[in-house]
Amino acid sequence: MFSFNLPATDDEKIQLAGEGEKNFIRLERGYHVKLLTRNPGITIQSIEEAAVRSAREALERLRDALRTGHQLTDFYVQELLGLNADDNKSGDFTPHLEKPILIDRFGNPVQPRTRGQARFISVIKQHDIVLAGGPAGTGKTFLAVAMAVQALEKKLVERIILVRPAVESGESLGFLPGVVSEKIGPYMRPLYDSLSVMLSAEKLKEYWDGNSIEIAPLAYMRGRTLGKSFIILDEAQNTTISQMKMFLTRIGVNSKAVLTGDETQVDLGQNEKSGFAHARKILTGIEGIGQIELSVEDVVRHRLVRDIIKAYEKSGFPA
Repeated sequence: MFSFNLPATDDEKIQLAGEGEKNFIRLERGYHVKLLTRNPGITIQSIEEAAVRSAREALERLRDALRTGHQLTDFYVQELLGLNADDNKSGDFTPHLEKPILIDRFGNPVQPRTRGQARFISVIKQHDIVLAGGPAGTGKTFLAVAMAVQALEKKLVERIILVRPAVESGESLGFLPGVVSEKIGPYMRPLYDSLSVMLSAEKLKEYWDGNSIEIAPLAYMRGRTLGKSFIILDEAQNTTISQMKMFLTRIGVNSKAVLTGDETQVDLGQNEKSGFAHARKILTGIEGIGQIELSVEDVVRHRLVRDIIKAYEKSGFPA
């Protein structure tokens, strides 16, 4: 019988094991080993020396991820244990044990929770302009905002500019009450909500008062040059072709732009073509511009959201 004892604190053992010790059960079954946690650390046992060695390396990856601040979601556990047969088919993704993007105001790490989200973060890091498509609930906007806040706090950019086209299903600004600033409030709220998770109220006010963060409708971008900025265009599928061209040509030196959209939820007029869909076609292959498509498998809202989207797709009606 071969064995190895991996140093780990009692708190680490609880977190490594997961709810109902599901992570340990998965590791034991996958590597044909036995894990013992009664003694200090975690003891790995097997009649095969190679099995002990492989299980030790997998468990060390989990422990290192935990120690660098990662949340051990199912996605991360599967990747780090190397036991997901479907994920291993492509062989083109290796999980990185970098620190999470940031720690939110509640003390939780903000990090990718699916393979698609991990690729999304990688594409943002590698390109100046990113066009990201995918259904609702895949974390496109949330992760883009997290990357923007990280860049601002690291002083890689001087400001964050969050942009949305003021187009919604069945409504128009003219029919909403109040002055212009009050009219656009409901359209900008999802972006503000993401920011309020990332930053404390005090820090958000500091950035806001210092003009380091700006939230504005797309129409307000005309004529501007956006340098040293991290720019996010949310709901990009609701831009016209001319609006998209206008936005893309605003991007200045030392800036990064992320455009997110869902081509199944276009709220433009019947005769209007989506500038987001058009841009994704004509900008393919340009160096410095990255594209990614998240799928229903990347939905991280309530578990039923994924099933709802699939049901609508099956019915032939875009979700």
